[in-house]
Amino acid sequence: MSLSTQIMDSMKEAMRAKDTVALEALRAIKSEILLAQTASGSKEEISEADEIKILQKLVKMRKDSYEIFTAQNRADLAEPELAQIAVIEKFLPAQLSEAEVEAIVAKIIAETDASGIAAMGKVMGLASAQIGGQAEGKTISTIVKKLLV
Repeated sequence: MSLSTQIMDSMKEAMRAKDTVALEALRAIKSEILLAQTASGSKEEISEADEIKILQKLVKMRKDSYEIFTAQNRADLAEPELAQIAVIEKFLPAQLSEAEVEAIVAKIIAETDASGIAAMGKVMGLASAQIGGQAEGKTISTIVKKLLV
């Protein structure tokens, strides 16, 4: 089942349950997917990798908003952001732990015989391709820096 179909089914459920927070998050996902489809100039489905990137972007936006709202002592605005993150993360693949990401990055470094910070771009490219949507880019970057220094 495609992500668009899953989103539509979840939207129907949220409407029936009158869950406004979930509905808002689902509408944001649907909107971003439609924008990505029209940006390419066709009505074709976007790839699964692009869908994962969209979902990760939406989660990151909400995490940033949550941090800003908590810094400003606005719990009334911060709580819905956390709830929306939970809704969006249901559609993401299971995330790897830092230890699992570190093991994958260490293996890539050993295979490519990379050393020094100059090899970071090469290692990041390979790690991002291999890990896909299972970890945030920031986490991967931090681990690569730690292991290459």
